[in-house]
Amino acid sequence: MQSLFIAKKFAYDGSQLHSLFAYLDHGILGPSIVSWQGACNIPFDHMVDGEDLLAKAVIEGDEMLHFIIEVFDRDLFSGVALQRLFASITRDYLQTAAAKVLGTESLRRDGDDIYWNDRKLSISIATKSPVSVMVHFAMNVTNEGTPVKTLSLGDLNLDPKKVSEDLMGLFKREFQDILVATQKVRPVS
Repeated sequence: MQSLFIAKKFAYDGSQLHSLFAYLDHGILGPSIVSWQGACNIPFDHMVDGEDLLAKAVIEGDEMLHFIIEVFDRDLFSGVALQRLFASITRDYLQTAAAKVLGTESLRRDGDDIYWNDRKLSISIATKSPVSVMVHFAMNVTNEGTPVKTLSLGDLNLDPKKVSEDLMGLFKREFQDILVATQKVRPVS
């Protein structure tokens, strides 16, 4: 698993969620997690979540921290499991990193989203291409331009680049541990 924080800011519109995004656009070959900051505005023609399409949901924000994870030769169930794993790692990390702001209150993970009370911090989707599964996960850097009540990394007094680098490191380590766990067991008959 390779990782990269992309220093250049650019908007996420859903078109980035395609196989080999990390390789073709950023030179990262193989299983990867990449991250960057930028606005978010997902038009319906790039929206892959059927529930959001049916609800005609508006998914946008002026500044978000984006992640795209890509893993090859896996099914969609594995992609959703990686999505939930990343959301759990993120929740645990933020709970500790923002302890001064959160006090005795807890962040809550509901499926693939993270909340503080009724304020939503993140968006996420997992999907499958012919060669890989991909996850887009993003957190608000600010609360500007969001269509719902949100929480942001700014509210938590956290630096987006540090959050990105820390989370990518934690995810890479967990992914590698999972791979090792699959390679150290004997088959059963």
